[in-house]
Amino acid sequence: MTVQEPLPTAEPQTTLPDPVPLTGCPYKANPYPLYERMREAGPVHRVLFPSGVQAWLVTGYEAAHAALNDDRLGKNHDRGNDRWRARASIMPEPQHSQLQVHLLHQDPPQHTHMRRFVTDAFTPRRIEQLRPRFQELADTLVDALPETGHADLVTGFAAHFPFQVLAAVIGLPAELASRFDRDWGKVVQPVGPTDPGRPAYEARLHGLQSYIADIVAHKREHGDDDLLSRLVAARDHDELSQEELDSMIFQLLVAGQEPVTNQITTALIALFRHPGQLARLRDNPDLLPRAVEELLRYDSAFELTTWRFFDQDSDLHGTEVPSGDSVIVSLCAANRDPRRFPDPDTLDFERSPNPHLAFGHGIHFCPGAALARTELQIALGTLLTRLPGLHLAIRDEDIQWIPAVLGRGTNHLPVGYDRRR
Repeated sequence: MTVQEPLPTAEPQTTLPDPVPLTGCPYKANPYPLYERMREAGPVHRVLFPSGVQAWLVTGYEAAHAALNDDRLGKNHDRGNDRWRARASIMPEPQHSQLQVHLLHQDPPQHTHMRRFVTDAFTPRRIEQLRPRFQELADTLVDALPETGHADLVTGFAAHFPFQVLAAVIGLPAELASRFDRDWGKVVQPVGPTDPGRPAYEARLHGLQSYIADIVAHKREHGDDDLLSRLVAARDHDELSQEELDSMIFQLLVAGQEPVTNQITTALIALFRHPGQLARLRDNPDLLPRAVEELLRYDSAFELTTWRFFDQDSDLHGTEVPSGDSVIVSLCAANRDPRRFPDPDTLDFERSPNPHLAFGHGIHFCPGAALARTELQIALGTLLTRLPGLHLAIRDEDIQWIPAVLGRGTNHLPVGYDRRR
């Protein structure tokens, strides 16, 4: 197996600060040495985010798995205390109330009620039936790349493929899909209330809200047997509130495609760092399902989960967490825990079993997991097959990782290749 090249890391420290700052380019480039130190020191740590908000981070696999299934921890933002709310990078009002009552921020029984509207659209059987259409979309994007030389695989492929696939799955008509501004996807990278980028962030919110209103109006007039039409019909039959409808469409549009864009980039970067594994995967397409699972474990685009809260002061693996403080699970730290995964820093396509937590666990397990897996298999298989000699065209240390608090990925991935097949 190819040994990964050393990456830039933060300066070594003998003890962990309290709180542990999750900030800076070295951390975003390679958070795993810090996560290793945190796991060794204990499963729960107080951390500090760039916005100034403090939270409790769960880092080990067993602790993460337990937290993801802990029914004492709720996702509804109403549980957050004033200390958290004062600095949390959450949407301003009225958008927070209008767009943030989706599945990620709901607890049972409302979560159970809302989730049933989306699960049928993302079943493994339906996704497999759509695989030929997804392959056509991938091939069309590769056809548009230069025949030889260089390309940016984000702007040329990864930024478009997941959204085109999503549009096909949820029933977003072509005329509306063509109007979607990828910049709106940055609303999943919220900025704090005092950040100078807050006005631009709020402008994205307004643009996305207007777009969602147009989708609802279109589907109300031209309903069909698709997910978006069924959601609008549920609103018209008072099975969903207007806020729940808008929030669920918001979640589909943003959480349904931007993380897959980022996961394509993290997977490609991992392969570029392991050229032997890249060549093996290119020559053995049957490895793709196992390889995708390992790439999801190795470097997940969902680095951290969204907030969770106790409704009373509670013990969390030996740490007393005050009511309303935010609790976050580090999926990436859990997926590199050596107590669960032997040689966790090794990219091993033969790893079995591979119970990674890249899609979460429990009632909030990602409903689009089957779709994301299929997209990754098609994206990687198509790029490796049709672009022989594919390699990173910049130095590894020049990769600019997105500054998102919860996710990993890059907005630009310059590559070179011999020719386009």
